[in-house]
Amino acid sequence: MWVRRAFYGWLIPSAFLLPLWLLVGWGVFNAGGWAFVWVLFLAIPSVLIGQLILTLLVRARGTVRAHRAVSWWDVAGFTVWHLLTISLGFFNQAWWAPVMVLTIFVAVGLFWLELWQLWREARGSAAVVLRTAEGVGYIPAEPPRSAPVSDDVFVIAEKQPPTI
Repeated sequence: MWVRRAFYGWLIPSAFLLPLWLLVGWGVFNAGGWAFVWVLFLAIPSVLIGQLILTLLVRARGTVRAHRAVSWWDVAGFTVWHLLTISLGFFNQAWWAPVMVLTIFVAVGLFWLELWQLWREARGSAAVVLRTAEGVGYIPAEPPRSAPVSDDVFVIAEKQPPTI
């Protein structure tokens, strides 16, 4: 559970640290002028905005908010995407282009994975929120069953007390 909670806490900082790593990696590994244009105008904005969108999709799920932990699917998807993004910061000409294409495919796949998980969670939610006397809301283990409908009609007439 601690791994899933750690990823929950890592999602927002990673939106800022991963683009920063791409800029630092460009400087450290002497990637050149065209790589700087790519980093400055394409990589940093796309990683920043993409990570923020994916984070919002993850945090839109009720189970993630309730447990403050992401799912194992999220852990796997974000691990692969973040490792590929980090590897792009090394700017090795031998494998940089294929890794960039793979990183884009993984990011798009992760986006669809998040949408699928959000849809799956939201689809079956006919949850009923009940309230205690103190006003605290809770979701019961099973939804309350309505009273069985009957066709029988009972008429109860009041007896008037005798007048004196």
